[in-house]
Amino acid sequence: MPDKASEKRKFHRISFDAPCELHAIDSVWITEVLDISLKGVLVKRPEGWDVPLNQPCEVVIHLDGEHVGIVMAVELKHIESHRLGFKCQYIDLESATHLKRLVELNLGDQVLLDREFAHLIG
Repeated sequence: MPDKASEKRKFHRISFDAPCELHAIDSVWITEVLDISLKGVLVKRPEGWDVPLNQPCEVVIHLDGEHVGIVMAVELKHIESHRLGFKCQYIDLESATHLKRLVELNLGDQVLLDREFAHLIG
């Protein structure tokens, strides 16, 4: 049975394992993506993380191991002992194209993808 948070969620989370960098307050942390959606990203909490909630950050996700694939301006929305949740505030067109393709491949349902994009831009 789905919980209330997943019932009201408009964007499906895609389990996704990729290296990423978190940039905040003149520091950079290296960590891993746990899941991603059109509206945010969940990552492993890196050692030494001391950034407060609602802090603007940037996440840089490496899709091919070396080159940048997705760059998002994000806001830290929740902190847990082993993970951090960020809400996307801005994503450039190239990054959005990579993200859309990633979600499209994992959802496997064009109607569902179109509905999520309608929620994103509406």
